[in-house]
Amino acid sequence: MKVERTSIEELAGVTGPVGAPAFGEGAVIACDRLVRIYSTAGIEVQALQGLDLLVDPGELTALVGASGSGKSTLLNILAGLDTPTAGQARLAGHDLLTMGAAERLAYRRGVVGFLWQQTSRNLFGHLTAAENVALPMRLAGARRAQRSRRTPDLLRMLGVGYCSDRMPAQMSGGEQQRVAIGVALANQPTVLLADEPTGELDSETSDEVFGALRTANAELGVTILVVTHDQRVSEQVRRTIAIRDGRISSEVLRRTETDSGGREADVAQEYSVLDRAGRLQIPRDFIETLGLRDRVLLALEPDHVGVWPDTARPAAPGEDG
Repeated sequence: MKVERTSIEELAGVTGPVGAPAFGEGAVIACDRLVRIYSTAGIEVQALQGLDLLVDPGELTALVGASGSGKSTLLNILAGLDTPTAGQARLAGHDLLTMGAAERLAYRRGVVGFLWQQTSRNLFGHLTAAENVALPMRLAGARRAQRSRRTPDLLRMLGVGYCSDRMPAQMSGGEQQRVAIGVALANQPTVLLADEPTGELDSETSDEVFGALRTANAELGVTILVVTHDQRVSEQVRRTIAIRDGRISSEVLRRTETDSGGREADVAQEYSVLDRAGRLQIPRDFIETLGLRDRVLLALEPDHVGVWPDTARPAAPGEDG
């Protein structure tokens, strides 16, 4: 009898059979059954409960969720500010579970850019806009000629070239955030992570800041993941990911369709997400409407799966109802 060799990774479900692509191959962000447990006063809290997530290079994606859903924990892990408890998280080929301190510092300086909600956390108040953008390049050892060339290019691209010599206190909140995007992009990161970047801004200014993010995505090809509760922001991206109870629960994918008259319209379709363990989160309004609790009945049909409360019985083939 021939015995096939099976790797530890295959047993763990990280890869498929020999020759099959590994989970997340080709993705710039790949989280596989990611777990983060915090212990406070002897009580363990699972902020992430086996989360799966794939983001392709060049995507501009929004991540939404209620307070306590795990979205900030996920963002901190991807930014290298926190460490997973278990599972796998890779960004641009970097293993976020095993990185040492030196590698983590280099990762934060050159692989990911980060944009905070509070404008005061993104910029040094005693430096001009140009000096703030040039600082990350200087810390990374970039030559003066490179800094002098890239700094004004970034500020012009983001629509704040006129702020070059202004201090943060001399700029509006929206201008500060657009300069902060330049700071986050200074060292040409693969991924830009933004934590509620429009949370402190009015609607018009929010549109300007998000327009700058779209420009950066289109012109530089940087992958952008935005955590937001702003419905207007989530409606301006092609993919919106919802996180609930530490797992990805649903996604909204948007596409442009053209009708027979040549008119274009944006179409949005919401999907529940089936994770690698086979778990599916049913939307809360579905649960409440059908009175689902504790147990449900499942029935496999040729083209769909039926779900019923445990007090109901699906009709057998040929029965009425």
